[in-house]
Amino acid sequence: MKKKLQTPFQTRQFMLSEDLELYYYSDSSLKQVASHSHDYYEFYFFLEGDVGIQIQGKQYPLSYGDVILIPPGISHKPIIHSLEVPYRRFVFWISRDFYRQITAISEECSYLMDYVKAQRRYIFHNDRVGFNAIQSRLIRLLEELSGRRFCRDAQIFLNASDLFLYLNRLVHEQNHPRQQPELISLPQSLCDFIEGHIDEDLSLERLSQEFSVSKYHIGHAFKEQMGLSIHRYITKKRLALCRQAILGDMSITEAYQAFGFGDYSSFFRAFKQEYGISPKEFQDMNFPVGMPPNC
Repeated sequence: MKKKLQTPFQTRQFMLSEDLELYYYSDSSLKQVASHSHDYYEFYFFLEGDVGIQIQGKQYPLSYGDVILIPPGISHKPIIHSLEVPYRRFVFWISRDFYRQITAISEECSYLMDYVKAQRRYIFHNDRVGFNAIQSRLIRLLEELSGRRFCRDAQIFLNASDLFLYLNRLVHEQNHPRQQPELISLPQSLCDFIEGHIDEDLSLERLSQEFSVSKYHIGHAFKEQMGLSIHRYITKKRLALCRQAILGDMSITEAYQAFGFGDYSSFFRAFKQEYGISPKEFQDMNFPVGMPPNC
């Protein structure tokens, strides 16, 4: 997870935005939070920590990949047992108005909320593969919210809608297993994981541990379905993100460090091989004479 996307924890329990807010928290020091409720919808995506949650007076344990949905008016609070392990989670708030906008797309989009309210089931467990797909959507939305790119508002709405619809589909398919499509393929799961961890170690050893699959099988399955090696895919993905960042407000140094290149020389060689010019030449081509690259 990129450090720039992390937010210091805040005790505020009201929205500043009219539509949605998304935060990534990682805490090693945190006081207990009092029981409270909201007038908006809260999604809570649990990553790590010795933490449970209390909802309507009942306590639940949490494990990696759990998705918690708290409708308006439902009392809840985290139960912090220990902070020896960092308490990491995403918190996603959407207003009632934004919920109506999304559900106006289709009546089916209200499935998840209706199910939670009717069944009083607030927690949904996910395996690592399914949760990687959720994480990649969260990170895309968080990056868009923290940036200033062209058509930002439209992209935020699309990304938030995609996340919301994916969660509806995921829970519906968990509740209707006979209607499930084929399981997500290993290469697609790898792509989701890579997108959510592009700034981290993505060696075959790491991927093998994450997916409990041999390095040989990962390499063979990925190349067979995607048409290129997984190493080449990761490199191309990182280069594309660096290229976009250089066109934005990042320096070349900030860009290659932010997206997983260990040193400038390897970034330089990969960039020139991919695009035919050096990073500096690319930067100079895209900024008027006399304008600093970071303007």
